[in-house]
Amino acid sequence: MAEKRIKIAKDKTKLVRDLKAADDTTGPFQTFVDIMVFAAALGAKRKKRVPLVEFAKDLDPIRRDYFDNHKCDLVINLLAISETQDQKILAQDEESDEQRITIFEEYANGGLEILQDELRGAVEYSEQILLMMTSERLRQDEPEDDFDLSRFLS
Repeated sequence: MAEKRIKIAKDKTKLVRDLKAADDTTGPFQTFVDIMVFAAALGAKRKKRVPLVEFAKDLDPIRRDYFDNHKCDLVINLLAISETQDQKILAQDEESDEQRITIFEEYANGGLEILQDELRGAVEYSEQILLMMTSERLRQDEPEDDFDLSRFLS
């Protein structure tokens, strides 16, 4: 079986590089794996799955075993089973593995698209991502009923 790699969309290359911490940057993530897992989780949370049209040429695809080494293969499997509602997607064959990778790549691409929009104009990505996460948590704490005005009563 050929070595599997997780691809990044060409139009997200700059963002992915900016999100990674390096000597000359203050990106909030230590590895490209961390960025892709966060983006995929964000894409799944917001139900945004975007197919990759063009792949980055100047940023190598990330080897699949890096995800396994970081214990992130569970996220790939959970997204796949959640999306397909079929446990057969977890089969250890070429076709199932390709499907899992495609689902993960598309959710990551959707999450990166969300991040691109949310981080537009931001100077400090770490702060902005923290604000996004706080806002998301507060949104979850709000009651589902849109007409519940009791919070305005004192």
